[in-house]
Amino acid sequence: MDQIFDFEAMRKHRDRAAPRLKNIAPVLDELAARLLGRLDDTTQTFTTALDFGGRGAIAPALRARGMQVVSADVSPRLAAQAGGEPLVIASENFGLEGRKFDLIAAHFSLHWINDLPGALIQLRRALNPKGLLLASMPALGTLATLRTALLTAEETLTGAVSPRVSPFPDLRDCAGLLQRAGFALPVADVEDINFLYANPLALLHELRDAGETNAVLARSRKFTPRALFLTALAALPMRADRYEVTLRMAVLTGWSS
Repeated sequence: MDQIFDFEAMRKHRDRAAPRLKNIAPVLDELAARLLGRLDDTTQTFTTALDFGGRGAIAPALRARGMQVVSADVSPRLAAQAGGEPLVIASENFGLEGRKFDLIAAHFSLHWINDLPGALIQLRRALNPKGLLLASMPALGTLATLRTALLTAEETLTGAVSPRVSPFPDLRDCAGLLQRAGFALPVADVEDINFLYANPLALLHELRDAGETNAVLARSRKFTPRALFLTALAALPMRADRYEVTLRMAVLTGWSS
């Protein structure tokens, strides 16, 4: 399989974000509440849960619901502070024990994985029979205006372009990925969430603080001139005197058999 993402770079970005995570915690918590709200739609009882990459937004909420929680992350620091029993994921071969969890919640932690179908298969195998997967990830259209602005600014300033925003899956493919991974009753839906910034540099700071710095293998390794970001950010659309970007939050649900 072609490699798109740099796993080691992603791990380092998340590790470095650990002490800054409090800056972005309210956003992660709000998004986690939207994901975990799906639990209110089922009468199933869950006792054991895997928090897969939730960065402190998932494990406390699941423990408040009475579950025993293991918190897995590629970053040892994030795993340790996520709120559950820590488990470090050392590679894209997750090494999860089979049929261990009633519930797996993967909150914005799968979009840097090269083999997404393989990752979903691993998560399904870690579920007990009739276990539930809840996953959130950015879908195609997320940060679309930022992607375009960066490409335009870089071409204007340097005559070349490089990938600076991760490629995201199309929502139409998400339910199909769940089905291919062997999940029953696969469902994928999307919610557009708009963020407004008085200072667009705050967007870049929040992405850094969340551990979402560029980990695309084909990214430029050259020094990025500050003018590139200033030019690109100034070109973002505005609403009510604020710079606007959109997160297309895809929510995936599927059951193990």
